[in-house]
Amino acid sequence: MASYSRAFSLNSILALILKFPLFSFVIGFLEDFIIAVLKTGPIPRHVALIMDGNRTYAKKNKLPLKEGHFAGASALIKVLEVCYKLGIEQVTIYAFSLENFNRSKEEVDALFGLLRDKLKMLSEYDDSYAKYNKVAIKIIGNREYIPEDILKDLVAIEDSTKNNVSKKVLNVCFSYTARDEMTHAIKSIMQKRIDGKIQHRDEIGINTIESNFYFDDNVPPLDILIRTSGHTRLSDFLLWQCSTSCTIEFPETLWPDFGFVSMISVLFKWSYYKTLQLEEENMCGTQFEIQESIAPVSLKELPKPPPTISVSQK
Repeated sequence: MASYSRAFSLNSILALILKFPLFSFVIGFLEDFIIAVLKTGPIPRHVALIMDGNRTYAKKNKLPLKEGHFAGASALIKVLEVCYKLGIEQVTIYAFSLENFNRSKEEVDALFGLLRDKLKMLSEYDDSYAKYNKVAIKIIGNREYIPEDILKDLVAIEDSTKNNVSKKVLNVCFSYTARDEMTHAIKSIMQKRIDGKIQHRDEIGINTIESNFYFDDNVPPLDILIRTSGHTRLSDFLLWQCSTSCTIEFPETLWPDFGFVSMISVLFKWSYYKTLQLEEENMCGTQFEIQESIAPVSLKELPKPPPTISVSQK
């Protein structure tokens, strides 16, 4: 307990030091420099986040549960800053699972209200984060489960940011599970088959299923999925999208403590291995092209073979 108190005091002192303008300038300069270095290599287009650890963070710091979720919301802003500065087009967050309805009504209501308020803060004003950085916010999930007043505000947030011209997108998975998304896709395909929009069952393939997910067709393949707090499970999140081309990371850090250094570490690791993969693919492609460039040899152009001779002859 004493060691934890010392650590907490050190964190408080560090946070206080960083408030001084000089230190803030130096830290900002270093962060921009690191991002510029990272930009010289491959950059993921789509990153997903399971923001786990808010409740544990609150218990660990003896804070009300609501304060843990507030700290998690602040951490999200920091991570989004890194992603969009780096040039990552889309970030998808697991804001609320259908399984979360099993929690207490007090916590569910607090999560609903917190999500709505934070999204409003991100998008409502002309100088807000989403509008200033031209980030489009999209709500992904089963809207039938969202209370009418909350849904009305979420739709207004979507509408207020949908005309942003940049490619920056924040997908907020709210009332979402992967199994529900797959069920939704199957039902949509069945209805299109009944309506005659799909003429034959052979028309149904992987692309058909993906085009009927809650996501729209402009979402690039998922490159990285991160779940914080060390839990090594996906909790029914983006199960279809986590294909062989997706890297999954399970850092031990609690989400409210997941900041610039944690995010950059994951991105550097991904960029390094992606570079190795691309180099290997280029080498294989070069060898293949060399082999293909060799002209075929005509048998008529070969020299005549030597006369036959028997080893038994003296």
